[in-house]
Amino acid sequence: MGTDQQTPASPRAARIEEMRRAERARARRNRVLAIAASVVVVAGLVVGGVALVRSQSDSGKDKDTAASGDAKGGSGHFTTGADGVRTWSGKLSRTHVSTKVTYPMHPPVGGNHNPVWLNCNGDVYQEPVRDENAVHALEHGAVWVTYTDQAKKADVDALAAKVKRTPYSLMSPYKDQDAPLILSAWGHQVSVKSASDPEVDKFFAAYVQGKQTPEPGASCTGGVMK
Repeated sequence: MGTDQQTPASPRAARIEEMRRAERARARRNRVLAIAASVVVVAGLVVGGVALVRSQSDSGKDKDTAASGDAKGGSGHFTTGADGVRTWSGKLSRTHVSTKVTYPMHPPVGGNHNPVWLNCNGDVYQEPVRDENAVHALEHGAVWVTYTDQAKKADVDALAAKVKRTPYSLMSPYKDQDAPLILSAWGHQVSVKSASDPEVDKFFAAYVQGKQTPEPGASCTGGVMK
């Protein structure tokens, strides 16, 4: 009696079977990816809906606060470190208000502020600016250089040049301050003797988009320009 023998598959048949297995595997992967994508879309819709509700709620709060005219700039006092930097010890409110704010320090280093920030992308202002807009710039991580008419022109010019090449900084004249040259950031401030004072570079390095920034990465353009 003869013995049945299985004829070996031809190379072409083997290749076709290999392609079929690959196609089945690819179809399984596509189904898994489709299911995963559906889950992500649904989750995104849920998160987006929650964010929209919160945004609308926060917007309503801002409008209510602005309408109430909350003019408090914060409470507390400065403590001075060994490097001469004054740090505000106390609460610095961050509510958006449309009214003038009475700040407990000059220039202010934080507190309630206008909803629109002052442009701070290396902007140098020749005239005084509104505290309320400048404080919003500090909230975005900017350093604000201010000076009185007692400051030397050479120092003003040198600091202006530094500001112009430094994103997240701004400069303006400021009458009501107790030193000719002052650098401010959110919650921090220092008086410097001149533009060449080593504290200038140290302050910029520490506080331009520094750890103190309440809203790191927020824009310094698209706000107001005076």
